Amino acid sequence: QVQLVESGGGLVQPGGSLRLSCAASRNIRDLPIMSWYRQVPEKQRELVALLSNMGSTQYVDSVKGRFTISRDKAKNNIYLQMNSLKLDDPAVYYCTALYNGRTVWGQGTQVTVSS
Repeated sequence: QVQLVESGGGLVQPGGSLRLSCAASRNIRDLPIMSWYRQVPEKQRELVALLSNMGSTQYVDSVKGRFTISRDKAKNNIYLQMNSLKLDDPAVYYCTALYNGRTVWGQGTQVTVSS
């Protein structure tokens, strides 16, 4: 099994930046797809960014040009760099990984954007 632990969330002003981290308990090379989702109350979880183990990325339109997903294989970590944060970005952000054909979820980290 694999475990994912997110960190780096917090409070930031509009236009500010945060970097979320996700630590995986096994080699990222064993995880062909890793993603960041976000969820706000009463709304469905939204795929924010996706990273394959071949380096390809995908982003939801609302974060293109502002968010970047990346990986550090040596540390078995993936990151979500969030710049130019907006008032509609606050949510619980979840790291996910595809493992043995199933999606594994982290516990989430809260991102709050407020002036």
